[in-house]
Amino acid sequence: MTETIAPTAPSAEDVAKFHEQGFLAPIKVYEEDEMRRLWRRERLRLADRSAAVYSEESAQAGNTNIANYDRHLDSTFLADHVCHPVIAEHVKAILGPDTLCWRSEFFPKYPGDEGTDWHQADTFAFASGKPQIVWPPEHKEWGGTLTVWCAFTPATLETACLQFIPGTHGYWKMNYDETKEMTYQPNKINEAEKDGIFRGFYGYDYRQLQKDPNWRPPEEKSVPIVLRPGEAVMFWSTLMHASKPHTALDQEMRLGFAGRYVPNIVNIYPDTEDVDEYGGIISLKDWGAVQVTGEDKIGNNRIRTETTRGHRFPTRP
Repeated sequence: MTETIAPTAPSAEDVAKFHEQGFLAPIKVYEEDEMRRLWRRERLRLADRSAAVYSEESAQAGNTNIANYDRHLDSTFLADHVCHPVIAEHVKAILGPDTLCWRSEFFPKYPGDEGTDWHQADTFAFASGKPQIVWPPEHKEWGGTLTVWCAFTPATLETACLQFIPGTHGYWKMNYDETKEMTYQPNKINEAEKDGIFRGFYGYDYRQLQKDPNWRPPEEKSVPIVLRPGEAVMFWSTLMHASKPHTALDQEMRLGFAGRYVPNIVNIYPDTEDVDEYGGIISLKDWGAVQVTGEDKIGNNRIRTETTRGHRFPTRP
């Protein structure tokens, strides 16, 4: 594992700021030059899907591809990344000593791509109506997942950086009903203009989940999160967030890689064998959560200790 950034825990002030705002940025995980070098190498290696846990044939969909969920389960670089000491220390400071990475995702935005709709996620049931993570009732006040979104390429105002509305996190502030289901319409990708901005949700219209169909996000309170390659933002999934369109046609793809974290007390994929969303289906038979910090004292989730290529996940105390 590459460790050029000291793996220090966030300060008490940073933790307080995170709880108040729902996000913390920027967090430097890699030096910019190192991230550029790593990504030049790894994007070629990721083309080899021979050990990936999800079948590409069954999971292709729209302009996203759920076959590329959880590539940390076969990629040595991504396996080390989701457990990176800087990320691990930040996750532990928020979630406590025993933490899991239950999913990772790539978020590409190509030149000309639409922005992503404003949204919140608590149980991640928004596409299928089936909860993917469930907090125990005595900890329901937490809700959602902790996401660490790392910029592998520049995320600027022109290349589709993330936006947040501070203080809108918490399950009690959810403006969306995830027990509803959205209609998948891939023909609407890059075609929907909302309030003068092209925005969508990878073939879905997130507004279908609104509790109040007349409600509109207070976008005037939003803040953009500009990140250099190697920098990350940590945020609650229940925080109102979106991304801008990629309007810089002469610049490269914006690529974010998100690791999603929960404490071991959370039940992941309860009574679920397949994930069905974005027009594709993936089987969870080879899936397993990764112990990022601490240990599993509960045993209610399947845990993987190494990648499909035999690389052990570097769990930290």
